[in-house]
Amino acid sequence: MWIQKNRAAIVLAPMEGVTDWPMRVLLTQRGGFSHCVSEFIRISHELIPDKIFLKSIPELKSGGKTPSGVPVQVQLLGGDAKKLGESAAQVVRLGALGVVLNFGCPSPTVNRHDGGSTLLKYPARIYEIISRVRDSVPPELPVSAKLRLGFDRLDAIFENAAQVERAGASWITVHARTKEQGYAPPVHWDILAEVQRTIKLPLIVNGDIGSQKEYFECKRVTGAIHYMIGRGALSDPNLVHAMKNDLELLESPKLSPMGQSPADWLPLLKQFSELTQTYTEAPGYTLRRIKQWLNLASKKNGLPWFEEIKRATDLPQLFARLNEL
Repeated sequence: MWIQKNRAAIVLAPMEGVTDWPMRVLLTQRGGFSHCVSEFIRISHELIPDKIFLKSIPELKSGGKTPSGVPVQVQLLGGDAKKLGESAAQVVRLGALGVVLNFGCPSPTVNRHDGGSTLLKYPARIYEIISRVRDSVPPELPVSAKLRLGFDRLDAIFENAAQVERAGASWITVHARTKEQGYAPPVHWDILAEVQRTIKLPLIVNGDIGSQKEYFECKRVTGAIHYMIGRGALSDPNLVHAMKNDLELLESPKLSPMGQSPADWLPLLKQFSELTQTYTEAPGYTLRRIKQWLNLASKKNGLPWFEEIKRATDLPQLFARLNEL
């Protein structure tokens, strides 16, 4: 269920505005993920009302798991250790099975408000925040941290990882870039291999695992058995299963690869459409999300038929065109 030192695992990454409740339901239903992480909830000076957590993370009303039984770790972001501790206790009361603290978000807006990767400049504050949250959550529930290699220094991760471990975190996830890099190349998987040798905590590797080729190269460089994937899980529906089969995660049977034709994608897209329409009534939301998903998949793996549907103006038109292709 959760991350263990010597047991392989694949985690569904949080992506703001992408891996929301409908997408978590759909992707975890397909199998292969040990757990997933919610989009972040920003904690500032005032506590968040229960209804905000329950709206963003509906799984809290269902035992903290997706309908397929995959646990959701609630992600909190902020710089106030006291408020983060109180918020962690709050989400556990609401049904959370675990908490993850975001020290990796590179958004300038988030960073200006004392959140995300700006905290990578202050190892002592990382320690303080994790310690406070760890003390606020029952010991049997995991508290982990998600970081980048540093704000502007690649070697900052070594001190920060040591503080994460000293504070009592259950595991650490590291995106193999600095904040200053954003999402620009290169990705520094080699440094993650060094980090793992310096700590006893399980380390989850994150960053640029967007295809099966990239996964196997990352595995070669890092020797890792714990991975977090986000865009890759959307752009290549077969990626998580190829990883699962390679890592010999035997809790579920091996699955046959999914094709890339409109007929292969149609069942997924119809189910996603149904889920999003139960999640929000915002006009055009479902159409935008489907186009967002297919655009991501087309850029990474090439879906020539996406050109035929991307100008659809409503869902009936989009699905009619898919059926015609």
